[in-house]
Amino acid sequence: MSTLPLKTLAHTCRSLSTMLESGIAVRQTFKFAANKTSDGRCRAAMQEIAIRIAAGDEISKAMRDQAGTFPDLMIDMIEMSETTGALPEVLSHLAHHYENNLQMRRQFVSQIAWPMFQLVAAVLVIALLIVVIGMIGGDEKGPNLRGLVFGLTGVSGAVIWLTCTFGGALLTWMSYQVAVRMFPAKEILDSIWLRVPVLGTCMRSFAIARFSWAYFLTAQTGMPVDRSLTASLKATNNGAFQNAGPELIGRIHEGEDFSTALAATQLFPEDYIHMVSVAETSGTVPEALNRLSPQFEDQARRSLKALTATFSGLVWGSVALFILFFIFRFFNWYVGMINDAAK
Repeated sequence: MSTLPLKTLAHTCRSLSTMLESGIAVRQTFKFAANKTSDGRCRAAMQEIAIRIAAGDEISKAMRDQAGTFPDLMIDMIEMSETTGALPEVLSHLAHHYENNLQMRRQFVSQIAWPMFQLVAAVLVIALLIVVIGMIGGDEKGPNLRGLVFGLTGVSGAVIWLTCTFGGALLTWMSYQVAVRMFPAKEILDSIWLRVPVLGTCMRSFAIARFSWAYFLTAQTGMPVDRSLTASLKATNNGAFQNAGPELIGRIHEGEDFSTALAATQLFPEDYIHMVSVAETSGTVPEALNRLSPQFEDQARRSLKALTATFSGLVWGSVALFILFFIFRFFNWYVGMINDAAK
């Protein structure tokens, strides 16, 4: 089951944060939030969570049992806040995160809508051409129309064409969705994505912003460093960062400086390591990371805008290559037909 829409998540987090900051009890907060949402699945989940909280369950456990209704990032951050006592602040941060993601998604869709429409239209035009070729037919002495579109003709040929194009795209998307839900695959994929220009910068900046903010919250409570780092790395929602946890904690237990241990993971940029190193000398690492978090989040959003523009350009390029391929194919077929007629 898919998670709740971004709009619903943003509204829910904002409502919960506002009510908790005003002093309303946690159980009552979830109950009131259930009545305020217009999403039926969210309402049912929030009511169930309120009942579970009244029975003594932790919020994160009750949310995790809602069959994928809430995203892992939200549950992990709330689980961390239950230890730090910063639930209103965490929910406010999540609301801001989902509101920005919703805005970015709308911008992304608006930029790629037209080139995607052109790509789909081009595929459908080819399918129509295949049907027309089947209707025209042809005799053995006439031009070989079957060679125009990979030997496909008629309705059956159009079905094969549409299955290979749209079906192949759908299969690729479904395979990716299944892969990212398995941690080993997510770890490998996230490590690969971090090396991709623009995309890697965006993912890395978001992960570092979340790590910095989460580490500040956990360190403020006096939580042991291994638990603090584990919770902070989990809050990144990035498999590559989460996988670096054992190595990072091990190096710190061996007596290495925090900045040296972070550098050994090869996940953090040099300027970040330098600022952490400076903060270590004054004993203000959590405060320094809290100041750095907004900077990296802003950098991530700028990278996301660049990523959107890049993806839009790639779609435009795909449409152009698709059209050019068939233009040259028709041209070669036409030249071949003229040559055959001249013999």
